[in-house]
Amino acid sequence: MKNGKILIQIASYRDPELLPTLKDCIEKSKYPENLVFSIAWQHSPDDIWDNLSEYKDDKRFKIIDIDYKDSQGVCWARHKLQQNYNDEEYTLQLDSHHRFIQNWDDELITMYKQLQIAGYKKPLLTGYIPSYDPNNDPGGRIIIPWRMNFDRFAPEGVVHTIPASIDNYKELTSPERARFYSAHFAFTTGDFVKEVPHDPNYYFHGEEISVGVRAYTWGYDLFHPHKVVIWHQYTRKEQKKHWDDYTTWYKLNETSFLRNRKLFRMDGEKRDVKFGPYDFGKIRSLDDYEKYSGLSFKKRSVQQYTLDKKLPPNPVLSDKEYKKSFVKFFKHCIDVGYDKVPEKDYEFWAVAFHRDGEGDTTLYRKDADVNEIKTLMNDPDKYCKIWREFETTYQPKYWVVWPYSKSKGWCERITGNL
Repeated sequence: MKNGKILIQIASYRDPELLPTLKDCIEKSKYPENLVFSIAWQHSPDDIWDNLSEYKDDKRFKIIDIDYKDSQGVCWARHKLQQNYNDEEYTLQLDSHHRFIQNWDDELITMYKQLQIAGYKKPLLTGYIPSYDPNNDPGGRIIIPWRMNFDRFAPEGVVHTIPASIDNYKELTSPERARFYSAHFAFTTGDFVKEVPHDPNYYFHGEEISVGVRAYTWGYDLFHPHKVVIWHQYTRKEQKKHWDDYTTWYKLNETSFLRNRKLFRMDGEKRDVKFGPYDFGKIRSLDDYEKYSGLSFKKRSVQQYTLDKKLPPNPVLSDKEYKKSFVKFFKHCIDVGYDKVPEKDYEFWAVAFHRDGEGDTTLYRKDADVNEIKTLMNDPDKYCKIWREFETTYQPKYWVVWPYSKSKGWCERITGNL
């Protein structure tokens, strides 16, 4: 029986925006009696503002009380949230820092049913939703809906995406097709919790691409909303993250990266672990997703159609055309601390990517000139972010930044593995 209820999954980590998010979510809903909250409340007694006492006797709330020191990361927390599923008709996964339009619940259900009428049995509304600023709200809200575009394959194998505005949104009458899944906004049938559960063995990066592909193979069709329904806070520089408190977080991260490569059989990794309920579905294959999205995980490559930011599904090609349609695309941000580049008279920095092997081949080089260096040395985060992107047949193994100063000539050679 359909019950109209929405299981709202929120993993919160020491977040001062949790309470404002809950209040706004309830106040702006059309049917607040149909909301069921599953909250992984990862908190510290030092955070006096992080208090859910007013909701502890509210029957709509299922609060998992977690000392922040016991947390194992967001995917672990999201897995716990899903254990509270009780056959709600819909589910909405969020972060703990959002704002909502009036009647947001009715809007999402209307979109969902509209897509079902159009022939999509299991629509999944998801995406990087527009931002809000709690210090300037509602004035700081972005009013144009966003989509997710391909950005790059990270050296660890994870697919990164970036938001972009849906500029023609006023002309649209329904959500648009999507390639990618966002963990901070996902609305669909409650069955999703059972069919595509969160893998607690993931830490952070890799979560979204793995869930998105698994959802597609379970028969879900991904869509970005064509109108703004919910806002998300992105810049949270002053707030504690799990990796700020958990000193060995990088071990969980490395394990997560390896598991992700095994899932997609990247870089020659074998599937020598059992994924069980966290594996791909049987309705569609990984190959089906790759043809739909224009990605090749084993080759770490992407079709030009996808790079051109055109909407899916990608064009159907012959086998010969399909194999030739992929571009080996590499994009990376080199992070260099200001302490590594102390001189004031640099003429340029040699910036190169190398293939570790016979002859130590330089795959790509693009130096930073005086103007770029000036920009890099005035970054608000107080370290240099050197972005480079290029086409390559081989996977780079390490990068080099080699500054040249007028007074000292060649300075310390800075390197990093990929």
